[in-house]
Amino acid sequence: MNKDFSALNKLMQDNLKKEFTFSDGIKNLLQLRNKIMEEIDLIFQTTSQEDFFALPFPKSKGNSNATIAWSIYHIFRIEDIVCNSLINNQTQIFFEKDFQNRMNSSIITTGNELSNEQMIEFSKVLNIQELYNYAKLVKETSEKMMLELSFEQTKSKIQEEKKEYLRTLKVADDWLIEYWCGKNIRGLLQMPFSRHWIMHVEACLKIKNK
Repeated sequence: MNKDFSALNKLMQDNLKKEFTFSDGIKNLLQLRNKIMEEIDLIFQTTSQEDFFALPFPKSKGNSNATIAWSIYHIFRIEDIVCNSLINNQTQIFFEKDFQNRMNSSIITTGNELSNEQMIEFSKVLNIQELYNYAKLVKETSEKMMLELSFEQTKSKIQEEKKEYLRTLKVADDWLIEYWCGKNIRGLLQMPFSRHWIMHVEACLKIKNK
């Protein structure tokens, strides 16, 4: 893991645990996300259309067994679902702003279910500019939510009815829903709102460098 990312991630986790350092933890989290977003911005500025759907590590056991387009879609699709359906109690940006059509996305899910061949085909037809617009809007919405959270709220777990509601939307595998709903909000801030970004963006950089 990038040393700067790792250090900020650890500091953020430590600070979120205590009420008197909680606001610093949120600042650390926003700082970490801005640093990672700089890498995402650079990817969009310097990557060719063809490279967005390249799959140079098809046999990798890690996160690099993906395309750049799929990886970025996956990061922000998950964040949109968790932020808006599980925490904010509002419509996902993907649906509210019609990003399925805007991005020309063949799926509404997180994309975990796609095979390598399906991932490539999905990535080939994705509108990359609209993918970037989606990423920016999801980031902005999530960070507004983070700034409004209190320390006490982060101790709350996801209510059972939200879990069932999410199942009706058919946007995520059941194991993923169980994973999210087994955490409290502080746990969700740590994953998927921070570490998940690091994992997949570092994989994107590896793919891009290849």
